[in-house]
Amino acid sequence: MGTAELIAGGTFVVVAAMVILPYLLLVLRPEMASQEILRQRIKTGGAAVRVRAAGASLLKDEARLSVIGPLNDLLAGRNAVAANLRDLVHMSGVKVTPGQIVLGSACLALFGYIATVTAVASPVLGIVVALFVGAAPYAALRLMRARRLGVFEEQFPEAVDLIARTLRAGHAFTTGLKMAADELPQPVAAEFKLLYDQQNYGLPLPDALHAFAKRVPLIDARFFVTAVLTQRDAGGNLAEVLDNLSTVIRERFKIKRQLRVVSAHGRLTGLVLAALPPALATFLLIRMPEHFNILIEDPAGIRMIIVAVMLQLVGGYLIYRITKVEY
Repeated sequence: MGTAELIAGGTFVVVAAMVILPYLLLVLRPEMASQEILRQRIKTGGAAVRVRAAGASLLKDEARLSVIGPLNDLLAGRNAVAANLRDLVHMSGVKVTPGQIVLGSACLALFGYIATVTAVASPVLGIVVALFVGAAPYAALRLMRARRLGVFEEQFPEAVDLIARTLRAGHAFTTGLKMAADELPQPVAAEFKLLYDQQNYGLPLPDALHAFAKRVPLIDARFFVTAVLTQRDAGGNLAEVLDNLSTVIRERFKIKRQLRVVSAHGRLTGLVLAALPPALATFLLIRMPEHFNILIEDPAGIRMIIVAVMLQLVGGYLIYRITKVEY
């Protein structure tokens, strides 16, 4: 068996493992666990309530962040990276676990590295491509998180008004939270439902409100939590305070839209400047591949590509910071 056959066989094994292993870990194993739980319920006759054995915990089990034990323990830790990843997955609204994101990113990075090294035979360029490809799931999560927060920001004044009307009708503040969770659309309903469930199952209301403000990184949510906690400590008409808060939030949202209109020209210019180098590189690769092959085949050209990509990222970040108007 020659060298070419060994390389082809090794490539087939690696690619097959990259496809099969994520499927087994991320899809098949959770499905088998769900089927096992269903079988146990069928065997026990569907009994909903059973007396627990002595010493058994009455607390609800924490949701597993990964089917792999060590990775689950790592993601459930108190370190800042794990906490930020958990918050990012939660606020994006996608039905995945942090463990699936980590494993998926690792598989994409490995695939990008192998594909680049096979095509170009440059480990350095392969590492760069692996970093970019591996970061794609995180970039997608941040984009979905930003969109979800934008929708939440639009719906939040309506939630504050609903709670204020509930208080004015003589109900408790927690009842207003429950009504906001039941009657408002997503995603604001999901966040208020989590807030209501946390305080309903024993978490002190101030702690639940602080967790809400930390979970929803919007200044409007912080205003809401500050107003409620201040009223609990100092007293006053909370319904009137919430009415004024909803008015302020709506005015801020109007100003934000006006700023987006005024800064539209600058943002469009920045987008064109950031997209011009990748578009030109793609055009050269398609129309004049012989010119582009010089960069790929020569070691100095590969280093030039790496430096150009890094400078492009820095320039794109600077353009983003310049065109982003704080309000």
